[in-house]
Amino acid sequence: MIWLVLLLPLLWFAAFRYRRRRMYELASRLPGVGELPLIGSAHKFIGSTEDIMSSLKDVSYAAIEKGGITRVWLGPILYFVSVDPVDLEMVMRTCMEKDDLHRFTRPVIGYGSVFAPVSIWRPRRKILQPAFKPKIVESFVRVFAEQSMKLAHKLGEAGGRKVKLLPYIGAYTLDSSCETTLGVKVNAQDDDMSPFLVEMGRVTRVVAERVFHLWLQPEWLFRCFPLYREQRTGCEVLHGFTDHVIMKKKEELKAQKSKSPKADQTIGLSDYDSMSFLELLIHFSGSEGGYSNEELREEILTLIIASTDSTASAIGYALDLLAKYPHVQDKVHEELDEVFGDSDRLLQKEDLMGLKYLDCVIKETLRLFPPGPFLIRKVEQEVTLPSGHVLPAGSGLIASVWGTQRNPKYWGPDADTFDPDRFLPERAALRHPCAFMAFSIGPRNCIGYQYALMSIKSALSSVLRFHRVRGRVEGGNTPHIRVKIDVMMKAVNGHELTLERRSLRCAPKNL
Repeated sequence: MIWLVLLLPLLWFAAFRYRRRRMYELASRLPGVGELPLIGSAHKFIGSTEDIMSSLKDVSYAAIEKGGITRVWLGPILYFVSVDPVDLEMVMRTCMEKDDLHRFTRPVIGYGSVFAPVSIWRPRRKILQPAFKPKIVESFVRVFAEQSMKLAHKLGEAGGRKVKLLPYIGAYTLDSSCETTLGVKVNAQDDDMSPFLVEMGRVTRVVAERVFHLWLQPEWLFRCFPLYREQRTGCEVLHGFTDHVIMKKKEELKAQKSKSPKADQTIGLSDYDSMSFLELLIHFSGSEGGYSNEELREEILTLIIASTDSTASAIGYALDLLAKYPHVQDKVHEELDEVFGDSDRLLQKEDLMGLKYLDCVIKETLRLFPPGPFLIRKVEQEVTLPSGHVLPAGSGLIASVWGTQRNPKYWGPDADTFDPDRFLPERAALRHPCAFMAFSIGPRNCIGYQYALMSIKSALSSVLRFHRVRGRVEGGNTPHIRVKIDVMMKAVNGHELTLERRSLRCAPKNL
């Protein structure tokens, strides 16, 4: 009897290996990273979120050294990490199903299209697409201008002493996101304990904990930890607030329609200028016969959380880099002075077009410190890459945005250095178009990239018009910022910097 008990697991293991023999064969053709028997490289991804990010960076650099791709076994789960834009262009266009790790976002945003299965993503993307037309996105400049001026004023109040900028910036991006998506003001910049802001930070932290800690992944086991109760409480706040706004907005639209029955048929592009994304999605999905309240909540919360976190991180990294390189900050100030002079007026749409060097700074920041440094796709069918490598069915592909955007093959031997000039038009044409993928690439790229760039540019222009950012000046051209992976990639110190007023002028308090 004892020998039978011992034999059954061995037979099961042998059958398991046999069924996956093609996977093992193809995986053996590619180099691995620090693998141990049975667990593979899993031991490298333990510790703090800073330790995990450090290991992910190491794997990315290993992929660069090994010709653009390497394998990573996490126990029985096989991933390939790629930093080759030619290979990634093909994968991101053909393997569109998101990895199973994204299931941990489901309690928060449900089937919001960013992480939804392709069957749900495809029809929703068609509805979302017209809501992000350039003319509609440009209509939000006023919101960005007002909220970014408030940010500049709030930072001015803390001027002269070292402060963590990320909480201030996060409040700005939340205020901007909620006003543009829901059409309501949450006033997070006036209340650092805003329930929506606090709970959003809490639930995203829980998601990150589950992704990187195996014992929190099984649902039955996760429910035994305090984090489960934190997530449930946070979701109740986020869902309750969003559901209330959605129901109220639908009632308003229904009342308007009863007064003007033909309203839906007579709406033109100019009418969308004053609409929030919520109103746009209601109209584009078919009004009363369109998205359900739950579907609207999923898409709206996805937009709010994604834009708040990623945009705040990008703004923080840009300010950090400008503090490290004062000569670059001087050029930004010169450009801002040319556009705005001595005025304290609000930013306008036309101003953004004139801030060309600031645009280069933003893109170079996103290249070196992309808020979303890794993208994961399922490989459901065997794929032969342009490089000749073959990915087996049942594996996963990790597109290392971090590694791709620091790959010397496409960015030169100084790929790790901070040089905004590399985004000047004459130099941008020299690299592969997919070597810069801060907003992803392919059909499932970031639909709101123009919206994000506009928010980032508005915030930086408003803050830097009135302030100089100071911090530790970098001795060389390679910037060093300690980072951690927390759904988005964030600075460990929260961008702790000092702001000094540039002149006697300050950002107006009341707009």
